[in-house]
Amino acid sequence: MIRPYILAETNWKHLKDENIELAVLPWGATEAHNYHLPYATDNYQAEAIVEESAKRSWEIGDKVIVLPTIPYGVNTGQKDIYLDMNLNPSTQLAILKDLITVLNAQGIYKLLIFNGHGGNNFKPLVRELGLLFPKMFISFCFFPQMFDKSLYFQEKGDHADEMETSLMLYIRPDLVLPKPEWGKGSFKKFRIKAFSEGGVWAERQWSKISEDTGTGNPEYANTEKGERFFKDVCSKVGQLFSDICKADLNDLYE
Repeated sequence: MIRPYILAETNWKHLKDENIELAVLPWGATEAHNYHLPYATDNYQAEAIVEESAKRSWEIGDKVIVLPTIPYGVNTGQKDIYLDMNLNPSTQLAILKDLITVLNAQGIYKLLIFNGHGGNNFKPLVRELGLLFPKMFISFCFFPQMFDKSLYFQEKGDHADEMETSLMLYIRPDLVLPKPEWGKGSFKKFRIKAFSEGGVWAERQWSKISEDTGTGNPEYANTEKGERFFKDVCSKVGQLFSDICKADLNDLYE
């Protein structure tokens, strides 16, 4: 069935009389995810979460539309990883300007960027776009930071780890290699301790920190963990969509 809240699937017959309240833009990346996960892991995860979340919001009357996913992200630290694709932040800003120009002109003043890739940093972009489009309410979220992952997964990590492997085992098991093919996700940290303690940051050169491109051990990943995490994320994100739809942009603070 055609899902009316997915722009790529719906049609002019439906949309010409619709009044969309919130546009959601999934934004991922195309990059290696250990040996066993597909290059588009971030895109598959972001799409699955926003589509299910939008379904929940739409069913209770909230007018959400999911825009087509942007499949490339910031991968400047992975330029020597074969076929890891990169969009510079300045390119992301240009894309967002063009898309927001359309939304703003058509009276859709709420946009949520749903980030699926840790290398994307939308905060400075949202600040600049807010100055350019004062009528727009532009926000973003990065779903792994919305939960205490230790309540779901026993191994820490942030790329092709237990969390991402579990999610992919649930949403796209056909694209996950058999477990004997999984790398260990071992990675090196900065020798300068401050960079690992917080408050200090430098970009990691991926080929020098990880042999299999993973950062985090996926060994204990399974479908059941992925399903539980996915459903909890969708519940929270669906509520977020609904709350933004209902929000009065002239009365946002309490």
